[in-house]
Amino acid sequence: MDITKDNWKRKFMMLWTGQAISIFTSSVIQMAIVWYLTDITASAAVLTLATLLGFLPQAVLGPFTGVLIDRYNRKKIMIISDVFIAGALMVLVIVGFLGEIPIWLIMVVLFARAIGTTFHAPTLQAVTPLIVPKEHLTRCAGYSQTFQSVSYLFSPAVAAVLYGVMEINMIFLFDIGGAFIAVLAVALIRIPAQRKATSSKTSNVLGEAKEGFLVLRREPGMMALLFISMLYAIIYFPIGTLYPLISMSYFGGSVGHSSIIEIGSSLGALIGAVILGRFGDRINKVGAIRKSIAGMGIGLVATGLLPPTGIKIFLILAFFMGITIPFYHGVLNSIYQIKISEEYLGRIFSLTSSLTKLAMPLGLILTGAFAEIIGVNRWFFISGVLTLIIAMVAYMMPSLRKI
Repeated sequence: MDITKDNWKRKFMMLWTGQAISIFTSSVIQMAIVWYLTDITASAAVLTLATLLGFLPQAVLGPFTGVLIDRYNRKKIMIISDVFIAGALMVLVIVGFLGEIPIWLIMVVLFARAIGTTFHAPTLQAVTPLIVPKEHLTRCAGYSQTFQSVSYLFSPAVAAVLYGVMEINMIFLFDIGGAFIAVLAVALIRIPAQRKATSSKTSNVLGEAKEGFLVLRREPGMMALLFISMLYAIIYFPIGTLYPLISMSYFGGSVGHSSIIEIGSSLGALIGAVILGRFGDRINKVGAIRKSIAGMGIGLVATGLLPPTGIKIFLILAFFMGITIPFYHGVLNSIYQIKISEEYLGRIFSLTSSLTKLAMPLGLILTGAFAEIIGVNRWFFISGVLTLIIAMVAYMMPSLRKI
């Protein structure tokens, strides 16, 4: 199929408009859950446990779900996984009508939704090269990051309003509607079937998962990039769960202040995504990733040095750190999409996501323990120092220049 003649822009816009709405509604309920847990427990350990349960299925099941993504119709997989995610949330809606939602049930539902995400997220990334010409993938990564950033920009404010006037189970209905819109958008576009791997020497799931790893290892510099991603995951993913906690407990802010901080971070990410969408085809991709990590490290160090009265400066730093996000995630995804053949992309995205998330438990354990013991502000400072060290390692790895 000649992808450039198949109205790829219309398909890309329709696909990501639906995804942006779903991301927006999911962000609203995620913020609501974080505030709900913070209000009830005020515990960094509980928040990190919720994060752990939210990614554990992706870490454990990723290499095997990637095989299924490459075997079967990716469009159907996206639809089924979205329906499953919405169905899990409906359990909380029903229980909420009957009484107070217990913390343990929220944790179970977060775990179940993560199973659906294990299929949905890598499938979405693997579908994009079936629609978008390869030479435009980095720029479109900027556009997709823009869609996500717009969603993240408005979701904290909407979440704050809804959290103040509605029961939390009613807020969950908001995300179920978003999932329906995403399913409808995917259903209405034609997504070409991916090529099958003709060189496969095995038909079992474990063997095909291993093939994906071998494909990644054959590409120069990709293992070094994966190594940096795993190191960065130890710091990057857990620290995001502590934004509401440091806003409300250390800086003494309210839910409103926390939502403004999230908006500031999302606005920065939006600006970064727009820049990536405008210049993504011309930037040095590995250089952008290195600078993104270094920029995040500087922001975390500065945050850790702020006094309890420094919430306004934290807002500026959150904006600055937000700008760096698309230049890591968007560029990293586009590298995989450009370098890896489409028939292996499901396995590659699932495998890299899994390996990255397997590195996260260490970060979550460190985050939960040290944030409770030494204080969340000091942990931001230590995280920033470690992130700057990761950036230095990335600059010193010559194999990354081969990408």
